[in-house]
Amino acid sequence: RTMMQRDLASAALGMVVERDEPGLAVVSMRVRDDMTNGFRITHGGLVFTLADTAFAIACNEDDNVTVAAGADITFLKSTVAGQTLTATAVRRTRSGRTGLYDVSVVDEHGDVVAEFRGRSISTNRSPVE
Repeated sequence: RTMMQRDLASAALGMVVERDEPGLAVVSMRVRDDMTNGFRITHGGLVFTLADTAFAIACNEDDNVTVAAGADITFLKSTVAGQTLTATAVRRTRSGRTGLYDVSVVDEHGDVVAEFRGRSISTNRSPVE
């Protein structure tokens, strides 16, 4: 999709879109050394970014630009360089201009690393061509 083709941040982090359907997205990312913090564990901001990217794909399911109105994350397990994280975003509800999406981030063993809940709002803007 055009949105992801222009997403330079996700591309720079090596994110790969595994699945892209209305209300559902799966995105993976291999953790690099430069993605770790001072404790040599994956920086929480990058786990959030992975979840946010899956959320963005799942909630942009029509011709209107949909953006985050807010999001929360709970970190449950740390990871390190060399591991692969996968974020699965699922629409819980969409009504009018707002939506609610849950994103689960797991490691390569299927262990839950983080749980993210995003709230979306659709704008009247069309995607930039």
